[in-house]
Order: sequence, then structure tokens, then C-alpha cells
Amino acid sequence: MTPALAELFDIANRYLWHGLAVFLRVAPIVSMLPAFGERTVPARVKQVIILCFVLIIAPAVPGFAMPMGFDALTLLIGTETVAGLTLGIGIRLFILALQTAGSIAAQSTSLSQILGGAAADPLPAMGYILIIGGIALAVMSGLHVKAAALVILSYEMLPMGQFPGAQIISEWGVSKVAEAFALSFTLAAPFVILSVVYNLALGVINKAMPQLMVAFVGAPLITAGGLLVLLLASPFMLERWLGALDSYLANPYWTPR
Repeated sequence: MTPALAELFDIANRYLWHGLAVFLRVAPIVSMLPAFGERTVPARVKQVIILCFVLIIAPAVPGFAMPMGFDALTLLIGTETVAGLTLGIGIRLFILALQTAGSIAAQSTSLSQILGGAAADPLPAMGYILIIGGIALAVMSGLHVKAAALVILSYEMLPMGQFPGAQIISEWGVSKVAEAFALSFTLAAPFVILSVVYNLALGVINKAMPQLMVAFVGAPLITAGGLLVLLLASPFMLERWLGALDSYLANPYWTPR
């Protein structure tokens, strides 16, 4: 083998190891990314998407020394997988926020049983509408570019080959879960307010006219009111949700105090 060919093989070997290390972090993130990581996307398509992300991200990531030995390779696999799962779960919490907001809104407006089991995750129709709208809005706003920037940024806070501190991750995870639930209740607030007003009005009418079957009169009213509120409030809800998602993608390590 000529020296030039040996040098070429050495360079190719280093680039392949570098790509593998990036792949270990990118794969868990893409598997939980909205639109790209949905269960309806075939596994082969996901693999192609992951490889495309690796080709984009790898040149922007600083090089590292090749792991020498089985122990170093095992450590690399463990640290990069944990880092990718941590960031991916943080992104997936925003889908959970939309699901929770849809469930709260549907329960408040007596629409929770419509199309409740139409997919793998049993959700009411409002939840499907919000999730599909949010995913479409996120993709149109450049989710793939923001996700690639997130992975590149992650190497500054989560260095390659190092496990993050357990206490730091636990505090970060608790804050992100609390933030996701707070976001879901904020998004569903118009429907909760409508439900409170509806039930108060129904109680007053029932007290004034006990002989009137208020349930038969109020059921169509709350259904129509819920659909009207969904029509008027969903653009603002999705805009608020997209802003929160963009804030996380820009700085995933910030936690509100």
C-alpha cells in the first residue's frame, strides 16, 4: 500500500468515526422530532433523514480523538445517546403540551368523545387538530434548520464523551415538564373560561326555571361555542406554542425561575 493511499484510509477512518459519533446524538433527537419522528413515518425514511442531518451537522462539530478500546467506545455510545435523548425528550414535551391542551379543551366543551380512538394515541378531535396544525406550522417555520442548530449548540453544554450531571438533568427535566404543563393550561384557557361561563349560566337558568330541561338546551350551545372558540383562538394558540418551541430550540438549557 502506498503512503498516499494509507493516508487516505486514515483520513476516511477518522471522518467515519466522527460521523458515527454525531449519528449517535442525532438519531435520538430525530426520532422524537415533530413531523420527522412520528410513528407514521417509515423506519427507512427516518434513517435517511438522520443521515441527512448527520451530513449537515458533522462538518460544524469540532473533531475529537478516536476512541481507543471497547471501554472508550462504550462510553461514547452511552454519553451521546443520553445527550440525544435528553434534548429529544425536551422537544417532545411540546407535542405533549398540545395533546394535553386539546384534551382539556375537549373535556371542557363536551367534545372529548368525538373520534377519541382514531389513532394510536387516543385523543379527541381537538387534540388532533392542534397537533396537526402545530406540526405543519413548525415545519413551515424551518424546524429542520432550527433542529440542526440545536444539535450544534448542544456540544457546548453537553461535551462529547461526558455524561451530564444527574442533579442538573433532574432539575432541568422537572422544570421542562412543569413548563410544558403550564403551556398546555395556558393554551386551553379560553375553553376553560367558556366552560365556567356556560355552567354558571346553566345553573342560573335551572334555578329560575326548574321545569326546563337545560341539558338538552345547553348541549348544542356548548358544542357550537367550543367549535367557535377553536376557530377564533387556534391561530393565537398555535402562535404561542410555536414561540415556546422556538425559545427552546434557541436555548434548551434555559429554565424559567
